[in-house]
Amino acid sequence: MADQRQHFVDILTYNHASYSVVVDHKRQWLGHEVGDMGRRGHGAGDALKVEFTIDELARAAGTTVRNVRAYQDRGLLPPPERRGRTGVYNGAHLARLRLIGGMLDRGYTLASIGELLDAWVAGRDIAQVMGLEAALTSPWSDEVAEYLSPLELMQKFQGRFTPEVMQRAIELEVIIPEHDRIKVPSPRLLSVGYELTQSGIPLEETLSIVALLRTNVEKAANELVQRVATYVFDMPYGHSLPPPEDASKLAEVIWRLRGQVDTAVAAEVARAMQRALDSILGDRLTSIYEHLYGQEPR
Repeated sequence: MADQRQHFVDILTYNHASYSVVVDHKRQWLGHEVGDMGRRGHGAGDALKVEFTIDELARAAGTTVRNVRAYQDRGLLPPPERRGRTGVYNGAHLARLRLIGGMLDRGYTLASIGELLDAWVAGRDIAQVMGLEAALTSPWSDEVAEYLSPLELMQKFQGRFTPEVMQRAIELEVIIPEHDRIKVPSPRLLSVGYELTQSGIPLEETLSIVALLRTNVEKAANELVQRVATYVFDMPYGHSLPPPEDASKLAEVIWRLRGQVDTAVAAEVARAMQRALDSILGDRLTSIYEHLYGQEPR
């Protein structure tokens, strides 16, 4: 990964040096604006209704078609719905793949994963099982990643993406090098950075704010999820599996949590921004009134 990052910094250094020449010939760059491509689901129904081909499913789950087929052969993944000669997968399959991937990352073998899944599914309605899996493993936002070339990134930000800024953005995973292109996991975040630079705020300052925000948000998220684990799962069930009738209830709790957290975060951000505006920019507003009208605002 370090070699790949250096490779991208080298590419960017070249592009940064040549940017002033390129931009003269491409003032009307046709690259699309990085916008809000995310679509939020509102519950298990939305997450499970999404349909995929096997290639799309593998990409969405961050795995390979070969692995998808291998999991099916082992009985870890339910077969797709057949429509003619095409297998159609849905959000339940994606949830199961993410669950398998997470367990593999934690050191489980495929055999042990199969045993755990068999124990969980035994005696339970498969729709309940898939609903809880979807609630726990579906991404918080289904924002779609975008890809840019290093030169497109330079042109987008009008030369502000220096090698140093590039390195910091990679560290924060605002951008991720992949071969000879750049993955943008959150186009919305990149769009915010673009808008702030257009307002005159240096890109490196925006990245510093992202780092600060991420540290605090991750701490709050960890604390919240830990409490969900303790009070919703551990205290009622301990090390036992939830009874069949509780699977749907637990899934609904998790889906509701998503909207509740979004609402709470929005409220706290609004409160914090209002206080910051009042304390930091209030004096500036007073000065503007005094300059324009020779008196303080009434």
